[in-house]
Amino acid sequence: MSIPPSDKPVFMPLDLPSREQCLSILEGAGCEIGVIEHCQAVEELAILIGQRCGDKIDLDLLLAGALLHDVGRSVTHGIQHAIRGVEILRVLGIDKRVVNIVKKHIGAGLTRVDAHSLGFPDDDYMPSTLEEKIVAHADNLVGDILSPKKRKTKEEMIQHLIDKDLPEAAERARALHDELSAICGIDLDEI
Repeated sequence: MSIPPSDKPVFMPLDLPSREQCLSILEGAGCEIGVIEHCQAVEELAILIGQRCGDKIDLDLLLAGALLHDVGRSVTHGIQHAIRGVEILRVLGIDKRVVNIVKKHIGAGLTRVDAHSLGFPDDDYMPSTLEEKIVAHADNLVGDILSPKKRKTKEEMIQHLIDKDLPEAAERARALHDELSAICGIDLDEI
């Protein structure tokens, strides 16, 4: 991947990349087609959820965050892909709000204890803005890079986390699903 020197960002601070620019960033970073298709599926679901939120949501921010959430998979498919994605986007000068979406998209967020145990830098990895929450949850509900078009129901997503021996993450995901469903006025399984 060809990343410009950190003193010469591609984007001016606070620039939100367009959809085409996001896809170009994913391709330029070296993301596999399955990763790009997964990001597009997350984008599609995130926008559907975001549209149900009315004027509470910045759809341009949501689109950029959803498309770029897995850019770090160009470097690793491990859990550290979130941190690698943050690094890539910071070098490119991408709006900090997009960087925060990427940083906080793992599961339904990571506690400081979880983050520490995974070797993440000491920071806040819990989604707090509506855009951060929507991307994290859309990512939970969309299939992986081997089956990016498949959607999971709330119960399938929760069972997947329980099967991975992540009961606290499963409970956070359940709470996030319920919170976003309440904001949208419809169970997200029906979107």
